[in-house]
This record gives sequence, C-alpha cells and structure tokens, in this order.
Amino acid sequence: QVQLVESGGGLVQAGGSLRLSCAGSGRTFSGYAMGWFRQAPGKERDFVAAISWGGSQYYSDSVKGRFTISRDNAKNMVHLQMISLKPEDTAVYYCAARFGVINGSTQRPNVPYWGQGTQVTVSR
Repeated sequence: QVQLVESGGGLVQAGGSLRLSCAGSGRTFSGYAMGWFRQAPGKERDFVAAISWGGSQYYSDSVKGRFTISRDNAKNMVHLQMISLKPEDTAVYYCAARFGVINGSTQRPNVPYWGQGTQVTVSR
C-alpha cells in the first residue's frame, strides 16, 4: 500500500519560514515526480511545486522565489522550504506523487497518490 506522509506544518507569522517534508513508502518511486499542492477553505486544490526524478523543478508563479523544493531519492522523501510566508499561503498542503511529470498543468484526477495533508497557517 502506497503512503505519503507529510510533516512540518504549523502556525507562523507573516515573513516567517517553514519546511514541509513528505515520506513515501509502499513502492519504488523511481521515475516518479513528487510535489506539493495546497487547498484553502472553499477553494480548489492548486499546484505549488514539483520535482522530477531527475531533479527538474516546477513552481507556481505565486511561490516562485520564495519556496524551494528538493528530494532525496534514496529515502523517497521530498521537502518544501518556504520563506517569506504570506497570509495568502495559508492552506492545507498535500504531498503528491505521479509517474513522469507534475507541473502546473497537472490535473488532480491524474495524480494517483496523495498524502493526508498538513495545515500551514500564516498570521498577519
């Protein structure tokens, strides 16, 4: 059974930083892209960032320059370093995995594996 388990969410003041991590298990993730989506209350789940097996990175325009995604293929882990956080970054952040590529054009139904989500709250 494939599992993606997120950690690292929490409450932070605007301008602060957080680091999210996601650990994958239950299969080999060779060739899989891993990434992050987020969903604020009453809104759609939106793409945030992703990284391919080979290390190519993709970011949404709203986080480019503030968020950095990285992965450790040996440990099946992906990380999201978030700096200069804004109140509009408040959302539940979901880890995702898909064979091939995840980017801003990836639709939710095309992502087979999701984590349970971790809350990020940025106060003013």
